[in-house]
Amino acid sequence: MFRSRDRDWTITRFEFPESALDEAVILDPASPLHIVHTICGLTIATVSVDWLRRQPAERMAATTARHLSAEEAAYAATLWIPKRRFEWVAGRLAAKCAVRAYRRLRLGIIQPTQDIAIMTVREGPCAGKPFVNTCGEIGISHSGDFAIGVCTTGPVGVDLEQNRRLAPPLVNALRLPVLDGANAARSRLRAMPMTLRWACTEAVLKYFGFGLRVDPREVVLTAWRTDGSFTWRAGPGLRSETAAHGETASMPWPHRAWAGEIAGYSLALVW
Repeated sequence: MFRSRDRDWTITRFEFPESALDEAVILDPASPLHIVHTICGLTIATVSVDWLRRQPAERMAATTARHLSAEEAAYAATLWIPKRRFEWVAGRLAAKCAVRAYRRLRLGIIQPTQDIAIMTVREGPCAGKPFVNTCGEIGISHSGDFAIGVCTTGPVGVDLEQNRRLAPPLVNALRLPVLDGANAARSRLRAMPMTLRWACTEAVLKYFGFGLRVDPREVVLTAWRTDGSFTWRAGPGLRSETAAHGETASMPWPHRAWAGEIAGYSLALVW
């Protein structure tokens, strides 16, 4: 039920290093919400879409009334395909809970989730990129039975993918280039599952807000270390887009990237 008191239906875990994210982030279909704070400044909330889907209509209505604004609730009502509606609501709940927990821990501010508005850029190269009406920046992703929301001080890209067999054209787009030299991180990258490679690529593109408007082949993975951190380089098209739309003080080049598998899902974060 996502009640206002943190002790109800919320498990909050504190100050995990990024190397332990695959253990700290919990994907449990039976539990509606988990929140994790990391040493590196991320607050991550996961919401069970499956749990929401199994709630009686009156309980689902109470949940949306408690946490969504009137405008958000009205938009959710227009999503007549149930799968899409539950995913959208779960994504908003995850982002709102991440923002609320982040502000409470970092700033000592307690704000009702209903007052936290999650909006999206309406037009331009970053159309669809989510942002919040308060301090902090957010990322949202959903796949299968889960949605994830992330809040931190600066831009963040997140992608969650249920592990699956990818279509051959996508596999071809994710093939790795021939890299000079050999080391353990590069060897590990070659063994990285394709779904996880895809999550890394999408997280990078989401960080900038471009999404799949930029060719995913513009993100070239170069290494994946045992602590989950990965490195990548931008192709000329991505560099051109970032230059055209401004790598500014509000959109610096990302400094960190992490990827790992959790309970049958691939998760990647860029910040």
